[in-house]
Amino acid sequence: MPEPTYAFFHPRVVGTRRLSPTMQRIVLGGDDLAGVVNGGRDQRFKLFLPHPGQDVPVLPDVLDADWYARWRGLDPDVRGIMRTYTIRGTRHDPPEIDVDFALHGDRGPASRWATRAAPGDPVSILAPVTEHNGGVDFQPPRGTDWVLLTGDETALPAIAGILDWLPPGMPAKVWLQAGHRDDRTPLPTRADADITWLLRPESPVDAVRAAALPSGTPYAWLAGEASAVRALRRHLVGERGFDRTAVCFTGYWRRGTTEDDLLAAAVAEAEA
Repeated sequence: MPEPTYAFFHPRVVGTRRLSPTMQRIVLGGDDLAGVVNGGRDQRFKLFLPHPGQDVPVLPDVLDADWYARWRGLDPDVRGIMRTYTIRGTRHDPPEIDVDFALHGDRGPASRWATRAAPGDPVSILAPVTEHNGGVDFQPPRGTDWVLLTGDETALPAIAGILDWLPPGMPAKVWLQAGHRDDRTPLPTRADADITWLLRPESPVDAVRAAALPSGTPYAWLAGEASAVRALRRHLVGERGFDRTAVCFTGYWRRGTTEDDLLAAAVAEAEA
């Protein structure tokens, strides 16, 4: 049997910090987090939150190829609330990981939890235990001359991780949408990055359409609200001539739809 690439971990909150009006950093800690391996860039993992009144999230008994089906088979009012996030940082002495949350008040369980999180609060995570784990989407091929990155607040942790990872001098055109001027936080990078912050209602789609782009072979990474991401991909492929395989795009959220709805729709489509 192949070696597992992910495992369940059961950390607790060890610290919180407000990074900006919209972004909240939660630091998770625990001895077993020493087994987490961060592939960097836009490394994703699953976060499980307990329901009100529960001490810990309720999870499937076994992690195997059928864990997701068993999780879906649990009572939705009982099973751990699952959301997808980016590992923003890892440390090993002591074992900790940083997770940055885009806050939107009480309009979702993860935002509510992150706003109120305090040291000692329990969570569970499904996190990578090998570097090549299938959870890193930013994979520019050899021969890439420059990269294009766009996203909103939900994509900011991943874009920050990508900028951390880019090699020195790599040209990068970056458009980030934010709701508050104070959300425009520093993004350290060794790349030759041209970073443009857009304050809503300014949109990355309009900004990229109006921009002069570098010559050479590009690689694009697009994330954020699903319809905006699709529109930008169509523009890059159809009007700018990007190779389809050189555009990585992910709808992190869809207006008027929860992540639970998106997961259910994906399962229904796969089973159709």
